[in-house]
Amino acid sequence: MEPLSLGALAILSVMALVALRVPVAIALFLVAFAGMWVSRGLPFALIQAQLVPFATVSSYTFVVVPMFILMGAIMSSSGVVRELYYFAQVSLARFRGSLYHATVVGSTLFAAISGSTIVNSAMFTRIAMPEMMARNYNKAFAAGCIAGVGTLAALIPPSLSFIIYGILTGESIGRLLVAGILPGILTAILFMTSIAIMLRWKPHWAPNREEALPIREKLRAFAAIWPVILLIGIVLGGIYTGFMPPSAAGAVGVVGALVIALLRRRLSAREFSSSVESTLSLTASLFFIIIGGTLFARFLLTSGFIGDVNDFLEANAVTPAMFLAMLVALYLVLGMFVDPISIMVMTLPFLFPVAEAMGIDPIWFGVIVVKLVEIAVISPPVGMNLFAVVSASDGQVQTKDVFVGILPFIVAEVVCLALIFSFPVIATFLPDNMG
Repeated sequence: MEPLSLGALAILSVMALVALRVPVAIALFLVAFAGMWVSRGLPFALIQAQLVPFATVSSYTFVVVPMFILMGAIMSSSGVVRELYYFAQVSLARFRGSLYHATVVGSTLFAAISGSTIVNSAMFTRIAMPEMMARNYNKAFAAGCIAGVGTLAALIPPSLSFIIYGILTGESIGRLLVAGILPGILTAILFMTSIAIMLRWKPHWAPNREEALPIREKLRAFAAIWPVILLIGIVLGGIYTGFMPPSAAGAVGVVGALVIALLRRRLSAREFSSSVESTLSLTASLFFIIIGGTLFARFLLTSGFIGDVNDFLEANAVTPAMFLAMLVALYLVLGMFVDPISIMVMTLPFLFPVAEAMGIDPIWFGVIVVKLVEIAVISPPVGMNLFAVVSASDGQVQTKDVFVGILPFIVAEVVCLALIFSFPVIATFLPDNMG
């Protein structure tokens, strides 16, 4: 079979297996092994099946994954999320719909210590939703707000999405993490702008204006979170200045999070054990998926599929703009049915080499990919953040509510994506000026 046909059949086979609820890691491994057997013979397939798993998990680069996951888990267990939200709430009390805005700001701050969009959405559902319901805020818009801002964890470091992208493509994880800062801040600003516009049109969605609190209360709220702000500054500043690689920054983040939690006496031995256990479970799951994706990438490369794809695109005069348009369409469709990490692992093995061959900046391309993944997790009918909000709301929110409430935030995401397309410097300025 020709490499182009074999590769296309393999990609379709993976998607079919995933649709049949076969775990992504197993689907990628089985299809890659079968593809290498057909294209290069059984001995080659067996050797790769032995070498790739060891070479993948023994890479020192992987240290960054459990470190950042554990940092977020410890911070979540120490109750810092509630304090971040309260600080944002008292700081923005004079704005109409202050609890919506506080959810954006609080989630943005928490995103800097938690790389998971699901955790962000679930935590703020438990904290912010009861507050908004008690003040007669619109239930659907409140649920959409929480689900939307949860996606900021995909952009703002320490982002698991950027880490996975870096591992799959070999790009600098430090540069990728830094590249997400400005797009993340821009997304938060657009979310707050979207909230202001919607409340001007629908003022009854936030009927009660909060009273401005005295400066003493604001200072007290800040005093409770300044160690967390300092930790964020040390971790991100260390990566940006080049003083620490991401792996070391993750270790420093874990130690800092542990010290903060212990000094506050907010972390019991049982909670710490639970944080470590959840970190190990999530890390192991990610490792299996990445091993499958790496083996699949090896198959596409050794079979000649990548070279044939590049030749096909050149022969048909496909421009980078056309390629990116196809990328957007593919991710938006897949995002309605497949979880974000799986989308990246399934598609980057053949999309990234094509983007490289076209001369597309790999860091900017990474921001575009993560941005599309971010939109995917809030896209009905299978946006994971939407169901995380419904699940964490304890029956306060129905699926139809969050499907309606998320629409203004999807529009804000699309506007942000268009700006990053039009002005790549938004994504490349900080990494190009790193120490």
